[in-house]
Amino acid sequence: MVFSLSPAARLSLLLALAVLSMVAFMTIGANGNWAFVLPHRGARLAAMLLVAYAIGVATVLFQTITHNRILTPAVMGFDALYVLIQTILVFTLGLERLGGVDVRLKFGLELLLMVGLACLLFRWLFLGGTQRSLHLMMLVGIVFGLLFRSVTSFMVRIIDPNEFVVLQDRMFASFNLVAQDLLAVSALVVLAASVAGWRMWRALDTLALGRELAINLGLDYRKLVMRVLVLVAVLVSVSTALVGPVTFFGLLVANLAYQLMGSDKHRLVLPAAILLGATMLVGGQVILERVFGFATALSVVIEFLGGLMFIFILLRRKAA
Repeated sequence: MVFSLSPAARLSLLLALAVLSMVAFMTIGANGNWAFVLPHRGARLAAMLLVAYAIGVATVLFQTITHNRILTPAVMGFDALYVLIQTILVFTLGLERLGGVDVRLKFGLELLLMVGLACLLFRWLFLGGTQRSLHLMMLVGIVFGLLFRSVTSFMVRIIDPNEFVVLQDRMFASFNLVAQDLLAVSALVVLAASVAGWRMWRALDTLALGRELAINLGLDYRKLVMRVLVLVAVLVSVSTALVGPVTFFGLLVANLAYQLMGSDKHRLVLPAAILLGATMLVGGQVILERVFGFATALSVVIEFLGGLMFIFILLRRKAA
């Protein structure tokens, strides 16, 4: 039924679902003081929308330049690096001293480290333009991820048990305790990155055709790919630093957007991925809070569904 609708109608349906989810999140169960409820829920809603936008756009763009719908920016070890940074901070400073650190300073440090590592890795590996570069990027990204996780595992074994309990909460994405001081900063960074990348959106469909065709059609391939990679690095780093790692969320929303829109055109896929991400995060949070009573974390459910999507794509490719 949905696939018989026009692309514009499908986007309108997704927009309606996203708005309905937001209204439900803001109003259902809000029986207390509205002066407290609205700002509190509004901050959480803003964080979820920001993450949906950042991860949805970053994943679609990353899959465009890698020409592979299995890959996501998480392959490059963003999540593992974030967990390692948290572990190092807790291990070196301790909870008491870490609590006195300005959250904006901590956010800036995390953002700088993740973006810096990603840009160095992308510049070193991806701009060769050959298939070997893609395979090498995947391999090095996995190796870096394993290295970060190994160091984290070692430090966790010698950390204070009380500190580990607090650290464990930071290893998973959380939309319940969002630092409101960081929302404005995160939104400004995402806005600045989006404005900088707005000029190249018309070239994305051409870029998706491949290196040779893109160059033959007049694109500065190396320069454009590097801009896309920097944009992806900034978006993913902001999302991870704000709420924590969400490994398979981008894979889930991007592939569902491709399937639902039945097209590779970015003017359709990008808004679809953003709206799907917003609906899943906000609607999923409503269901978990009002139906299951916080029995589990939303990030766990999303990672489970994203993992199933990953396995499904692999099996479908093998069958083909």
